[in-house]
Amino acid sequence: MKKILLVEGNLREVNQEFTDNGIKTHTESLRESIDYFTNNLAIDSVNPSSDKDIFEKVKDLDKYDGLIWGGSSLNIYSDTIEIRRQIDFMRECQKKVKNILAICWGLQVAVTAAGGDVKKGNNGAHRGIAHEIIINSDGLKHLLYKDKNQNFNTPAFNYDEVVTLPKNSILLSSNKVNKVMGMSFKTDASNIWGIQYHPEIMYEKMITLINFRKERLLLNESFKNEEDMNVYIQTIKDEIKVSNKDLRMRELRNWLDFI
Repeated sequence: MKKILLVEGNLREVNQEFTDNGIKTHTESLRESIDYFTNNLAIDSVNPSSDKDIFEKVKDLDKYDGLIWGGSSLNIYSDTIEIRRQIDFMRECQKKVKNILAICWGLQVAVTAAGGDVKKGNNGAHRGIAHEIIINSDGLKHLLYKDKNQNFNTPAFNYDEVVTLPKNSILLSSNKVNKVMGMSFKTDASNIWGIQYHPEIMYEKMITLINFRKERLLLNESFKNEEDMNVYIQTIKDEIKVSNKDLRMRELRNWLDFI
């Protein structure tokens, strides 16, 4: 049986707040999506920000066939001790884990650990959905996007973007908000696939997160007012009506098949 490690990007107190409000943590959502494709995996999970003894817990990182690093509400340029712990742990993972799927925040941590740069987005943000991601010619040849439509919408929630890729990276997809929506690169030990969106999270959860973060989103002017927010939520509801679950999660399935 293959063994994979799931890495939680949110702080423990954020996850507790999710739980208290009936929202699945990102690791819980990821497990649920993996179960949709297979129950034949041994899965461990860790939180490098909160698990102070993390390197004791996972001494043998090379025992894992793969690792998935999920989302977070953190900003990598905040440079807190919790973020530094994540970057340090990612560097260890890139030395020892053969296959890494880096999702949204996970992509930003992977890029930073490998020498790239992440900054606040210049072209706005994705608030629950990313529209019109275009797979480029390199992406069409990459296994990440096997059987994926070349132009697609997807769940996404991010305010920051990758602005400098690590050496030897390949850009795979982009949209008008973020040039880097899909990419891949290799370290000496790891084959890393990175995406700046969330195929593993349902649109319904994204709507829940918008409502959960309502005050913050209005305060930072992500939406002009509550009416504007509700109109935007309706666009996500409209996408749910036409979205195909298997196509939406194709990147996750392709990675699971690859490892």
